[in-house]
Amino acid sequence: MLSLHAGMRVHLALGATDMRKGFDGLAAQVQTALKADPFSGHLFLFRGKRGDLLKALWWDGQGLVLLAKRLEKGRFVSYGLCQPLWSRVSDRLMGWRCFN
Repeated sequence: MLSLHAGMRVHLALGATDMRKGFDGLAAQVQTALKADPFSGHLFLFRGKRGDLLKALWWDGQGLVLLAKRLEKGRFVSYGLCQPLWSRVSDRLMGWRCFN
């Protein structure tokens, strides 16, 4: 179970991510694009090109957890809205951060 805690940050990957990537590929993207540690306990979100698939990568203290959600109808919000979303949400959640 994914449990959010006060110090947890949520990082949103800007643009489309190759959804064929698994644990290692997404962890490498976190390290190279964000210069962050995928084993930090923070949540990293990736959106597919069509917008109907979202993957989350999270270290639970024992191993990496990869969650995926595919919408049958509709699309996940475009990350072009990330900056306004970040300014509204950051007061309520501990540190949303977008990266390329």
